[in-house]
Amino acid sequence: MTEPLLIEVDNGIATLTLNRPDAGNSISMGLARALMEAAIRCDTDDTIRCVVLTGAGRLFSAGGDISGFQEAGDRISAYLSELVGYLNMAMARFLRMPKPLLTVVNGPAAGAGLSLAIAGDIVLAAQSAHFTTAYGGVGLTPDAGMSWLLPRLVGLRRAQEMLVMNNRVGADEAAAMGLVTRVVADDGLALEASQTAAQLAASATQAIGGTRRLLLASYEGALEGQLEREARSVAAAGAGRESREGVAAFLARRRPDFTALGEGQG
Repeated sequence: MTEPLLIEVDNGIATLTLNRPDAGNSISMGLARALMEAAIRCDTDDTIRCVVLTGAGRLFSAGGDISGFQEAGDRISAYLSELVGYLNMAMARFLRMPKPLLTVVNGPAAGAGLSLAIAGDIVLAAQSAHFTTAYGGVGLTPDAGMSWLLPRLVGLRRAQEMLVMNNRVGADEAAAMGLVTRVVADDGLALEASQTAAQLAASATQAIGGTRRLLLASYEGALEGQLEREARSVAAAGAGRESREGVAAFLARRRPDFTALGEGQG
């Protein structure tokens, strides 16, 4: 049986590939569970310094596997609760893990597939990619963090239009509105992804993890609370090996080597 999610780890980079191309990489129960398990591994494995998420074939992901919804019949409510439970745990891990996430959107993304696509710290989109919320077309509401991520990236008004009108957003428009980081020609996407992942893996990943935590917390309370979180975070980072290496490299006018510090070090 073909694995719904391919996992390859090389030189500190974990590449996760949605692997249901004949079904548009739609998210079945098996794929949702595999994403959860992979997210936990990526979060807890200190040898992994960067995570790349992409899709096999023509689409990034068409969203939920509608055929599974139909097969669930009268159990659809329980089925969706389980499916989204796996997805939500995967999303929480991907968003909170102390290392960068690069999403490489190789083609169209819809529904929960769109949630996965825009979860990256860096989102590279192929020129042929387009984005649709899709939920309204099948009488459903957003899931997998869509209603949390989308307004933060593009603003409430644009999020309302995308979710209520269910309109398709092309790659260039997605970049202009802040939905993706940048658009890359289809034939150059693999090279751009490889170079970006290598750059991220060579970076101060512990510092990136701290930055990710601060950004997630930035909407939670008042300015003073965020200032305190920043003060505690930068003080902790300054006492870590990454900062010591970065400062030493700066003063010696050389490039810092963060990968030589060993796994699990501050």
